[in-house]
Amino acid sequence: PVELGDLVLRNRVVMAPMTRSRSLGNVPGENVATYYAQRAEAGLIITEGTSPSPDGLGYPRIPGLFNDAQTAGWRRVTDAVHAAGGRIVVQLMDTGRVGVPQNLPDGARVRGASAIAAPGEMYVDGEGLLPHPVPAVMDEDAIEDAIDAYVRAAQRAVDGAGFDGVELHGANGYLIDQFLNTASNQRTDRWGGSIDGRLRFTLETARRVAAAIGGGRVGLRISPFGVFNGMTPDAEMIPLYQRLAEEAGAIGLAYLHLVDHSSLGAPALPEGLRDDLRARFPGAFILSGGYDRARAEADLAADRGDLVAFGRPFIANPRLVSALAQDRPLAVADQATFYTPGDEGYIDYSDGA
Repeated sequence: PVELGDLVLRNRVVMAPMTRSRSLGNVPGENVATYYAQRAEAGLIITEGTSPSPDGLGYPRIPGLFNDAQTAGWRRVTDAVHAAGGRIVVQLMDTGRVGVPQNLPDGARVRGASAIAAPGEMYVDGEGLLPHPVPAVMDEDAIEDAIDAYVRAAQRAVDGAGFDGVELHGANGYLIDQFLNTASNQRTDRWGGSIDGRLRFTLETARRVAAAIGGGRVGLRISPFGVFNGMTPDAEMIPLYQRLAEEAGAIGLAYLHLVDHSSLGAPALPEGLRDDLRARFPGAFILSGGYDRARAEADLAADRGDLVAFGRPFIANPRLVSALAQDRPLAVADQATFYTPGDEGYIDYSDGA
C-alpha cells in the first residue's frame, strides 16, 4: 500500500492512461465501464485522455467531461471500478492543435498557443487521414476559457462522475505541453517566451484545479524531452522542468507522473534528470515508460519513484497485478484493435486467472 495525496492505494501498480477510442459520440458507454472494472486490481487507474471542452476532442471517439451525458457515462465507470475495489482518476486532456475540425462538435475549433500546425495527420471516421490545420491562436479570453474548462471538468469529475481525482495531461504535445514547448509556443506575450511565460498556462491551470477540488486529488503528467506530436527539446528544457516540479510541489499536487518514451524510440531522458525532478517534487512520483516486472521492482527498491505505471501490458492482461505478483508470462495485445470501435480487442481478453 502507498499514499497518493488524499488516497491510499492497495498497491504501487498504476494503469497508465491509454487512448482507446471506444466512446461513441464522445460519451463513455457500458463497454468502457466493463473495460476499466476488469482492470481494477491496479492500485490506481488513470483513464484515457478525456477532453474538458468541445475544442479538445481532436481524436475520433474520445470521451469528454463537459456535459451531463458524459458525466453520467463516467459515473457508470467509477461505480464499476469502486465496486471492484479499485481507485480511478480521470486524465483531462485537451488536444489543442492536435486534431481536425471533422472530429469536433459543431461550434468547436482547433486552436493552440501559436499559429503553427502540428506535423502529420489525424484519422477521421469515414474520411481517413487528414492533415492537421494551422490552429487558431488563443487570445487572452480563449486562454481563460480553456483554464476554466479544466476547472469545471475537474469539479464534474469529483462531484458528478465520482472520480477519486484528476490528472492534468501536460505531456505528449497536447494543449498544456503546447504552451510549455517552443516548437508550438512562439508567443511574445505573458503566455510565452521566457520560462515563466511558458509555464504560466500549466501552473495557472494546476492552481485553479487544486483550489477547486483540493491539491491532494490532482496529479500532473509531463514528458520532458519528448518528441510526440512535434515537440522539440530546447536549451531551457531542463531548468523549465526543474521549475515546474518545484512549483507543482508548492501548489500541493498529489503526484507528478513522468513519461519516458525512449522504449518506443524517442530520445532518452538526460542522465540524472528523473532523480533530480523527484528530489524537487515533494509529492508522490510515478514512473512510466516500457517497464517490466524486474525493472519496476528495481526502481522501487532504489527509491527512484513511488509507483510504476504500465500501459500496453494492461490491454491484454486485465489482471496484470496478479500476473506480476505470480511472475506469469504476459499476453500480447493486438495492435490492430488499439483504436477501433467495439468490444473486440477491448473487453474480450482473458483475465488469466
